[in-house]
Amino acid sequence: MIHIADTISPERIVSNAQATSKKCALERLSSLVASNEDKLVATEVFDSLVARERLGSTGIGHGVAIPHGRLGKLDHAVSAFMRLEKGVDFDAIDNEPVAYMFALLVPKDSNDDHLQLLAQLAKMFSNPAMRERLRLASSSEELYELLSQTKKDDSAVIE
Repeated sequence: MIHIADTISPERIVSNAQATSKKCALERLSSLVASNEDKLVATEVFDSLVARERLGSTGIGHGVAIPHGRLGKLDHAVSAFMRLEKGVDFDAIDNEPVAYMFALLVPKDSNDDHLQLLAQLAKMFSNPAMRERLRLASSSEELYELLSQTKKDDSAVIE
């Protein structure tokens, strides 16, 4: 089974990012996902995430969005996390601004892994204690430790 920790690296986590709109936040997140990945181009990542957003907002509530997409040139799942300094309107299901964005890109034919990762993310971000720990994290490194706990200890997600 693939875990969130398998998809993310410390270099693809940003704490207290600036964005003034959903589009701006997705552009920043796309650049972050594409960083340190030779096969990815930020504009292609952005196009994939925006195409998914057109189907319906990935804002799942409680200030969290999980923009995701598929790219044919990928051979493994890649993700990035961005905590915004100030939330942006994201058309979330609860109409609250989004301040936590976790982007996930998977290979075009990666159906099972894609669904497993989205389920892990939904479970993690639905936990009020986890969202509070993410809010209180003082650095990108601390955010990475929290996000990568799922592989070390799945119970960390549901405490």
